[in-house]
Amino acid sequence: MKIGNFLSEVRLEMKNVKWPSNRMATASTVAVILISVAVGGYLWGLDTLFQKALAYLTSKF
Repeated sequence: MKIGNFLSEVRLEMKNVKWPSNRMATASTVAVILISVAVGGYLWGLDTLFQKALAYLTSKF
């Protein structure tokens, strides 16, 4: 396949793409950020809990 043919097909396909509105893109971005922060906080909490549990267990023996 020649590169010119490929690029013209890409251009045709890009016309069929339904792009999200600015409002929808912003809402999706905010959702991803909030979920990432929540998951990060959850993992941080688990890490802290396991770290303290391991420190407790190793200090006993």
